[in-house]
Amino acid sequence: MGQDSTERIVRGLRAWVASAAPGARLPSSRALVAEYGASPVTVQRAVQQLARSGLIDTRPGVGTFVRAARAPRALDHSWQTAALGPAPMRSSGLSATQRTAAPDVIGLHSGYPSPELLPERLVRQALVRASRTPAAVTRSPAAGLPELQAWFAAELAATVPSGIAAPSPRDALVVAGSQSGLSSIFRAVVGTGRPLLIESPTYWGALLAAEQAGVALVPIPSGPAGPDPDEVERAFARTGARAFYAQPTFANPSGARWSAATGEAVLEIVRRHGAFLIEDDWAHDLGIDAGAHPLAAADDDGHVVYVRSLTKSVSPALRVAAVIARGPARERILVDRAAEGMYVSGLLQAAALDVVTQPAWRTHLRGFREQLRTRRDLLVSSLAAHAPGVTVENVPAGGLNLWARLPEGTDVGRVVRECELRGLLIAPGGEWFPAEPAGAYVRLTYANADPSRYAEAAGILGAVVDWS
Repeated sequence: MGQDSTERIVRGLRAWVASAAPGARLPSSRALVAEYGASPVTVQRAVQQLARSGLIDTRPGVGTFVRAARAPRALDHSWQTAALGPAPMRSSGLSATQRTAAPDVIGLHSGYPSPELLPERLVRQALVRASRTPAAVTRSPAAGLPELQAWFAAELAATVPSGIAAPSPRDALVVAGSQSGLSSIFRAVVGTGRPLLIESPTYWGALLAAEQAGVALVPIPSGPAGPDPDEVERAFARTGARAFYAQPTFANPSGARWSAATGEAVLEIVRRHGAFLIEDDWAHDLGIDAGAHPLAAADDDGHVVYVRSLTKSVSPALRVAAVIARGPARERILVDRAAEGMYVSGLLQAAALDVVTQPAWRTHLRGFREQLRTRRDLLVSSLAAHAPGVTVENVPAGGLNLWARLPEGTDVGRVVRECELRGLLIAPGGEWFPAEPAGAYVRLTYANADPSRYAEAAGILGAVVDWS
């Protein structure tokens, strides 16, 4: 109760500070106690929190005042322009999803689940056990711990239909998170300067990895059921691309899920053009109304390079993922990973393997998915009730996000900035488009913020959209 009261006062004071002039004096503690009906200790905690955020200055014996913006000392870094040369388009800063939210802010921007949704006890116990094994003090193989390779291969093999050769443990390469895996795939399979077909919208991290690898992006429009196979066919024929990067299951950010017919058609197109499908199965463990059925399970001739991560379902602290590839492509990816990072920490690999092989792991996943369902449905209903101008065209069957469209002509950047001023962080949709945005979108994550504040968040977004 005390924490809730503190946050309520902090929100009120943040709003007051935002409207006050620099140097304005904060009401006295006695006045705040009377206004909020809280104890002096609770008021003091709220004021201290604002002071730590840099919004106010407390002067003992004088009072508390709104902090004036300080003019920074002019620094000259212009020499670096010539030294570095032209900057890649997306390297100007961190993604909006990587920002750290203050305790009193509602964070719908993050790409990671709240810690309370993760198997914290399993992770902590696994790390302790791993620290007592040789993995804590020895170098792991470049391709990964054999036992973890076998686990990833078996997970994919469990979905392989009869008549298709299942992947072997050797086909699996353990990497330090899917981001590093994508970087190696783009360099080793696509190659600098060569075209890569990519869904639009798509994961911003894949866009960044592709840009850093120097590949040329060819956007393919993708809707709730995936891309139009005819469009994929035309793009391969027009560009001579050797690969197509896609997220067929619960795509980030849109939540799109390819139909079976689309998956079969795209696989046939890839085979016909002697190309690769880079399948990013980032949300394999995050199914709500449907499970994951990787396209890689229907491929045994090496046309699919498959990526699966444990970061979202086990812990962001265990950056462990796998790339499953066959033939020369597998060898090239392994060489690139070894050159880039040598090997993945054996300690983290051992801990990850410990977690996913515990009997409690499956129990955790069932509970995790139910909590995602509750949060997803609550955010959808909150938007419908409090932000009617915001449209969720596709309620995803899995994943962590809602892809929300704002009214035509809305200045998305302005909406994002104004929401932040009112205590709500959201992610602008432009980050997920490899070319010009196809509309005014924002991405809202339903797996991170406190669900009890979804109605408040929707109210802020709805008011800002109406005002804009």
